Amino acid sequence: MILEHASITVQPDSHEEFEAALARAREVIAASAGFGSLRLLRGVESPDQYLLLVEWATLEDHTVGFRESPAFAEWRSHIGPFFASPPVVEHFDPVVGLA
Repeated sequence: MILEHASITVQPDSHEEFEAALARAREVIAASAGFGSLRLLRGVESPDQYLLLVEWATLEDHTVGFRESPAFAEWRSHIGPFFASPPVVEHFDPVVGLA
């Protein structure tokens, strides 16, 4: 299992629209091979800041299977208009014995 960690900053006053768009976009990503789960958290101190956590079976399921597919363009068409800046995306691997 690989955890995708995306730090997303949205335009001020677009929270409700972004969250609704992400709910629609979830259907797109959930249909992708290797998708496990998706969780969205909103900043308390910085309400324009979101943390998107997506579980993938493998790194390649995200970086190749999803990111290089037409589904990625559709996903971004839903949520991209709300970005204040490009998301910062990193991937994490569970630490054996501590996960």
